[in-house]
Amino acid sequence: MRVAIGSDHGGFELKEKIKNYLLEQKITVVDYGTNSSESVDYPEYGEKVGHAVMNDHFDFGIVLCGTGIGISIAANKVEGIRAALIYDNETARLAKEHNNANVIAIGGRTTSYEKAISMINTFMKTSFEERHQRRLDKIKNIEGTNKK
Repeated sequence: MRVAIGSDHGGFELKEKIKNYLLEQKITVVDYGTNSSESVDYPEYGEKVGHAVMNDHFDFGIVLCGTGIGISIAANKVEGIRAALIYDNETARLAKEHNNANVIAIGGRTTSYEKAISMINTFMKTSFEERHQRRLDKIKNIEGTNKK
C-alpha cells in the first residue's frame, strides 16, 4: 500500500505521528510536507497531495490542517480528488464505502493521535460499495462541466 501525506503547521505534529505509525505497519508513505510547525499555507499541501494521488499511483492520501476543513477544500480543487473530512470511525467508513474517497482530511488540532489511527485503520479496511458508483459518476460530470 502507498499513502501520500501532507499538512500545514496546524497538522504537522499529528502528521509526523501518523506517518511513523504507517511506516511501522510496513506501508509506504511519501510526505509532501510541511516539515516543521512554522506557519505555512495549507492550500499548497492539499494541492500537492491531491496531484500525487491522481498522478503517482497512491492508494489514497491523508491531509491535515488545524481542523481538516481548509486543506480538504484545497485538495478537492484537484480534478478527480474526493477528499472527505473524517472525524470519527463512522465518517471514515462512510467516506470509503459510499464516496470512495481517495483523500481523507483530519484536524490536527481537533483529533487525538489514538482517534486518528483508529479512523485511518477503519478507512483502510473498508471497501467501496459499487451501488454508489452512479453518484460518483455525477460528481465527475460536474467537474467536466465546470471547466473554463
